[in-house]
Amino acid sequence: MGQANFNSPVGPIAIYSEDGCITKIEFNKHLEAEATDSVIEDCQTELTEYFDGKRQTFGVKIKPVGTEFQLRVWNMLKKIPFGKTISYSDLAIRLGDLKVIRAAGTANGKNKIPIIIPCHRVIGKDGSLVGFAGGLHIKEKLLRHEGVISGEQIKIFG
Repeated sequence: MGQANFNSPVGPIAIYSEDGCITKIEFNKHLEAEATDSVIEDCQTELTEYFDGKRQTFGVKIKPVGTEFQLRVWNMLKKIPFGKTISYSDLAIRLGDLKVIRAAGTANGKNKIPIIIPCHRVIGKDGSLVGFAGGLHIKEKLLRHEGVISGEQIKIFG
């Protein structure tokens, strides 16, 4: 198991690995003890490239852990392109059933590997920023970085 810090433009990030895969990324966290490994170093490189505007997709190995439904949701999130957003209802429809909107939103919120699994790209149907475990200010910064929003064109609800 490895763990290391990453200083990003959206604040400190802790990266965790296990069995050669990234297992968790936490915002606003600074680890006192680091035990880096090659997959964490690869992740740090890819995150640097992402924040430098040189990377739009990630190739680092990840190991999300969740229910079958959560894994389906997270796989769907990986299909949302850089610089694009979808609504929670769009996500449910892509999963095959509008009635799973709440469950899809809950699964989105339980994503332990944000940025790489881009849960920040799911927004409210009215364009509002809602539901981000790292905080709406970080979600806004990520979407601004990806060019989705500029100025004050998007509403932020807490």
